[in-house]
Amino acid sequence: MNNNLRLSNRLEKIASFIAEGTTFADIGSDHAYLPCYVCLHDRNAQAIAGEVRKGPFQRAQKTVSHFGLSNQVDVRLGDGLQVLQDCEVASVIIAGMGGSLIKTILDEGSDRLGSVEQIIAQPNIDEQSVRQWLIRHGFTIADETMVEENGYIYEIVIGSNQGGIQELTEKQLLFGPYLLKQKPELFYQKWKHEHDKRARTLEQMKKASVPDDKKITAFTNELTWIEEVLSDDNGYA
Repeated sequence: MNNNLRLSNRLEKIASFIAEGTTFADIGSDHAYLPCYVCLHDRNAQAIAGEVRKGPFQRAQKTVSHFGLSNQVDVRLGDGLQVLQDCEVASVIIAGMGGSLIKTILDEGSDRLGSVEQIIAQPNIDEQSVRQWLIRHGFTIADETMVEENGYIYEIVIGSNQGGIQELTEKQLLFGPYLLKQKPELFYQKWKHEHDKRARTLEQMKKASVPDDKKITAFTNELTWIEEVLSDDNGYA
């Protein structure tokens, strides 16, 4: 059996949060690299690789077959969490898509989350939507991290149903409670870029023939928050 499978930095970081021996689902698994990687390194793990499109579904099947993991990785064709039965997995991974889509997948499949103790989400954008969903549905934010890949900076949010409901401010929802405390170097890189992008957007909004005062206020508040959290960086002006 060939077990020479390497993951991208982003997927490897996600894999590091999956506890040993866990039964988990990777939703939108594409080639099923993530579940195969985990199961190659953990013979007690069991995985479900879900794909909504036939092409990626077939690619995932080929990957599982190539690595001889058909007894550990079950590839299923279906929409989001609909590939799961209730109380079937302890952990769900949804990575590589927008935060609003992740939220929709969780909403539409909420009846399949009865046994889920952990949700690992890696939204490409709109991370606050994911945090909001987790908090509103009884999960806490258990951890967060950032990773850079191919010039993009990604946030990984770990939700847990252990410990009750966590209250977060709007500022914490935007930046992430752990990331806001830790402020790794990637945090500064991301939010300097976001500050400049939002400042340009705000100027365009103000020049609109009919300015949206509500959106302008929201953007202005966020820009103020960004300037505050970046103020610890002496290089920021």
